[in-house]
Amino acid sequence: MGSFELAGVSKSFRTGPPALTDISFRYEGAGAVGYLGPNGAGKTTTLKLLVGLLRPSAGHAYVNGVDPMVDRKQALWDVGALIETPEPYPTLNVLEALDAVGRARGLNRDDIDREVDRCHALLDLPPLGQRVGWLSKGQLQRVALASALMGNPSVLLLDEPTSGLDPAERVLVRRTLNQLKRDHLVFMSSHQMFEVSEVCDQLVFLDHGRVLLRDRVDRVAGRIRSREVDVEFDRRVDPAAMSGVRAVAADLSALSERRWRISFDGSDATRVRLLAACQSVAPVVQFANTSLLLEEAYLELIPRPAEDS
Repeated sequence: MGSFELAGVSKSFRTGPPALTDISFRYEGAGAVGYLGPNGAGKTTTLKLLVGLLRPSAGHAYVNGVDPMVDRKQALWDVGALIETPEPYPTLNVLEALDAVGRARGLNRDDIDREVDRCHALLDLPPLGQRVGWLSKGQLQRVALASALMGNPSVLLLDEPTSGLDPAERVLVRRTLNQLKRDHLVFMSSHQMFEVSEVCDQLVFLDHGRVLLRDRVDRVAGRIRSREVDVEFDRRVDPAAMSGVRAVAADLSALSERRWRISFDGSDATRVRLLAACQSVAPVVQFANTSLLLEEAYLELIPRPAEDS
């Protein structure tokens, strides 16, 4: 089974504060781990350490039990990586670009053909004869991700894998990652909470080079009590009909003729009373938190920088 580990890793550059400070965690087996933090938190630096593109200032990084600074070939033979925004040579076509990756991985001709077909099916790649230099940003990102999947490695280290994709492409990549995590280990960095919440089982929150929290997705969401819900009725609701809801809520505002936003104390008891009050007004189509609980956890852990005065 695949694994990756950081053991007391710190990384400093010649100027500026440390990029990472005493980072330690280990994951193995199958599943998906989300690496969350704002831009500049140290996420890409971490991935570069795991694949041996950077040397730690202190500590050690391991992939499948091997330090890439000691034996990069052995550490990375069963690893697929997408770091920052790699681009194949623009003069190659899609098939030639994937063929080059397959040959670098030591695959034979038949295996390369099978892997190209597999990646094409997973990611709906652009025409294989199209030159890389003519691809859109989203097409190029999917080809880069396919390159990471060539050879079917057990560990996938992915830096913002949905960057540059349109909504349909994002859905496609999320579906692919959810399929892969059943028997692969995926480490996925992002600053987009929704992308991570749709794929990952475990979360690591990073800010200013330090780990703030590591836990399962459900446990992180369970720490937060949302204090706002949106309710949608199956018909137009007159404001006067909302008096019973208003008596329970802390605040109430109309979003449209059918949708309302309700603020309350966040307790389960009040949530139950609010739902009952709404159902007495009209049939309820939807009653849900205004934002993902994980987004609220993210904002609680990583506060926004103070605005300039």
